[in-house]
Amino acid sequence: MSRTVMIVVSDNQETVDSAKKYWENHDVTVHAYSSAQWREGLDNAFFRQQLAAGVPALVSGNSPVTTDAGGNVLQFPSATTTSSNVQKMEELEAQAIENAIVQYKGNLTEAAKALGIGRATLYRKVKQYHIDPSAARKKKSTPVAA
Repeated sequence: MSRTVMIVVSDNQETVDSAKKYWENHDVTVHAYSSAQWREGLDNAFFRQQLAAGVPALVSGNSPVTTDAGGNVLQFPSATTTSSNVQKMEELEAQAIENAIVQYKGNLTEAAKALGIGRATLYRKVKQYHIDPSAARKKKSTPVAA
């Protein structure tokens, strides 16, 4: 059985408390550090050794980590590191779902089959992305003038 650990670096105690409260119900151990504690930790050889031992870490900013952690320190995505022409996965997923629903004229069961996901998953994602399948059904029932 694996154990999930989340490291939170924040000077906002309210954010830390909120994260701890949320994740404790999901069997996730939360380790919280202030910015100062995190910086001090990076000066500590044991702390850096843990990062280098295969525990990936995310960092933000231009290049705040100047340790020998190697490839285990991953750049955290931020507004400055994302390209404007790259779409987020959520946007692509929502677009694919909308296209499938329109193609199958609002039939969510057929759209789910075409997307390769379960019907319940599609219903959840439709709700998550605020997609209205009834709009596709209305298009199908519109009479065509001859």
